[in-house]
Parts: sequence; structure tokens; C-alpha cells
Amino acid sequence: MRDLALLPKAHLHVHLESTIRPDTLAEIAAANGRPVPRPAPGAAFDGFRQFADHNALVRECLVRPEDFHRIAVEFCADEAAQGTRWAEVTFTAASHGERLGDLEMPLEAVLAGLAEGAAAYGVECRVLLDHSRRRSVERAWRTVRLATRYAEDGVIGVGVAGEESYPLAPFAEVFAAAAGSGLHVVHHAGECEGPASVREAITLGRTERLGHGVRVLDDPGLTAEVRELGIPLEVCPSSNVALGVVDGLSAHPLPRLLDAGLTVTLNTDIPSVTGIPLCEEYARARDAFGFDDAVLAGLARASIDASFAPEETKRALRREADAWLAAPARQGARQDARRDRARDGYRATR
Repeated sequence: MRDLALLPKAHLHVHLESTIRPDTLAEIAAANGRPVPRPAPGAAFDGFRQFADHNALVRECLVRPEDFHRIAVEFCADEAAQGTRWAEVTFTAASHGERLGDLEMPLEAVLAGLAEGAAAYGVECRVLLDHSRRRSVERAWRTVRLATRYAEDGVIGVGVAGEESYPLAPFAEVFAAAAGSGLHVVHHAGECEGPASVREAITLGRTERLGHGVRVLDDPGLTAEVRELGIPLEVCPSSNVALGVVDGLSAHPLPRLLDAGLTVTLNTDIPSVTGIPLCEEYARARDAFGFDDAVLAGLARASIDASFAPEETKRALRREADAWLAAPARQGARQDARRDRARDGYRATR
């Protein structure tokens, strides 16, 4: 088994507010007079709504520019320890901006933190701005305008997230305009709701990838359509377990998604909640489903191919992934030392 920390990866589905280190969250909450949200990492939720309520408490802790800046820098440090070379991190900028009475401040602080972290840790980062399906069309327009305004600073796209029982249809015009302006469009769909949410994301929502998408298998015709269109899935197994989408990791449809010929990428979604960083997500998939290193390298390559990285970056990362797989399974004490430093460094921050 090769060292997963050395496998170059793209991380495509991860929410910045759900990556905050526990000690950092406690310090920020204390500084801003907020209670530290619970539950602790690794806890399960009784459905999506309970998680969303917890997530709202986490967001309330973030008040000052330095709060947003800090979590962005630390995100880069933690991703570097996981072998992430390209990250597309999701951030709910308009919601924070409205809450704090300054629409630009949270996003500007995050972008500055990501730039600092990228320079320090060697992880290239871009930002996707999300919008809750439960919130207004007016806020969705504000999200798109923010994304357009900061496109040269690292914002590459927009999409809807949140409870999929709320339809995407009211936002169709918003995301048509976003796509027309050159922004990428990526929606959450097929997580808690079934194939109808996936079809809506593809048709009305113009999605380029499916955030989760695991329920696509409920409809064989839709599965074939997604395969033929080549729409990648951003699959997040540990998150699906924590939010009750599947009963346990062994019941996750990841192997069946691959067997169906779909383009599958592996992601964490909410690592500070599950306690599962990206390398461990790969390791859990290996252990639960018997994936060998060739399958894991294939998942990493799929994440690289499905990313919005420049083609030159993709080519370089593909070559590195191929070299990882071509190398002997154990590469000596020097590699072991790099692995141990990366893993110990990550654990020390959690």
C-alpha cells in the first residue's frame, strides 16, 4: 500500500466553515463572545436539518476579518498535509456578509487567507460561492454578483446547497446568468433527495458537476444520462454516513457508482464534523471496499480531471499521480518520515 499523503489530489467538495480546527473554533468563539458549538467531531446527526442548525452556530462564531483570514490559512495547511494540490473550497459569502453588515468583508478576508496559505503550503485554492435553497432569490443574485466581482481574485463559480426538498427552479434565471458570465456552476443534488433533484440540477441548474449525486443510481435511465454527459460526481462517503444518507460506510454506493461507469471523485464535505480528513477518506474507501492503489489513483486522477484547474496544472498533477502508482509500494525510510510528519502535523492541529 502506497502512502496516500503523497498521492496528489484535487479536493472539490469541502465547505470552509466545516473545516475549522476545534481549538481555532474555541478561540474564535471566546474572542467573539459566542458559545462553542457542539457536537464534537465524529458525531452523527439525526438528518440534514440537525446538521444545518449546528452549522449555523459555527458560522455565528465568525465575526472579524481575522477570523475568516485565519480559517482560510489553516485550511491550506491542513490540506497540504493530505496531499491536496488543488482545492475548490465552498464558502457562503453572501450569508456572512448580510449577517455582519458588510457584504465584501468575509469574502475578501477568505481570499487573502487562501492566498497567504497557498504561498506558504503549496496548495492552489479557488472558491465556489454557495447559496441555500431555503434563502431568497435576491440573495442568490447577490452571490452571483460577488462571484463576478471577485472572479480575478480566485472565485470561480457558484451553486445551490442546503435542503434539497426546496426546489432549484426559482433560481434558474440566476444560474443561467452566472453561466453566461463565465462562472462555473456546481449544485448540490442527489444527496438527501432522489433523482428528481439531480435532473433539476442538470436541466434548470446547468450544473457542471453534481455535489454528492449518490442518489442517481435510483434511476437507471438517469444514471446512463449522467454517464453519457460525463458529469462528475463529488462523492463524500463519511459525510453521507454522518448525515444519515446511508446507514454505514459498508452500505455506501461508491463501488456501484464506479461499476456504473460514472466519473467519481472522492471528497470530505465536512471534515471538522466527521473528523475524517481527505487521506483518511481514501483509506476508509480502501478498507471498506477493498480498493487497491490503482483504484485510489484513479479516484485522484478523476478529481484532477473534474477540477476547474488550468490544463497545465492538470497535466502536471496527472503525471505525479502516475508516478505515485508506478513507484514501489514502500519507498524507504525517507518516504515514511514524510508521511509521519504530515500525519502527525495534521493530528496536532485537530
